[in-house]
Amino acid sequence: MIMIERAAAVTDELVQAFAKLMPQLTPFSPPPDRSILEAIVSHPGSCLFLARDAQAGIVGSATLATFTSPTGTHAWIEDVIVDEAWRGQGIGEALTRACIERAAQLGLKEVNLTSRPSREAANRLYLRMGFQRRETNLYRLPLE
Repeated sequence: MIMIERAAAVTDELVQAFAKLMPQLTPFSPPPDRSILEAIVSHPGSCLFLARDAQAGIVGSATLATFTSPTGTHAWIEDVIVDEAWRGQGIGEALTRACIERAAQLGLKEVNLTSRPSREAANRLYLRMGFQRRETNLYRLPLE
């Protein structure tokens, strides 16, 4: 049985889990090291959720990031990752729901996320969960 929990501390298990999970999300970003994970876990605007199996340990994660701008407080779900061996069991949905529930607890009115078109199963999941595709342009300016 999979349990969804909020990370309260950075452990060796968490660091090792991200070393395994991150390449499954993107080969372009290195796994976060302990200091980055500590920054995420300790940041008041971040909630790192973990999917845990009693035997296998951490098999997935998702981050809810919140911030306030002049137009209000916003919530973004970032980096939903489920280990390849555990996909198709509702773990991605459970992690996403944990993020949504936390945003609702914070009194937020909406949650945003992005997903690459190549992640077909994830895109189907988000539509099935009620997310609406927005007509927008996403721009990125690399600073490196």
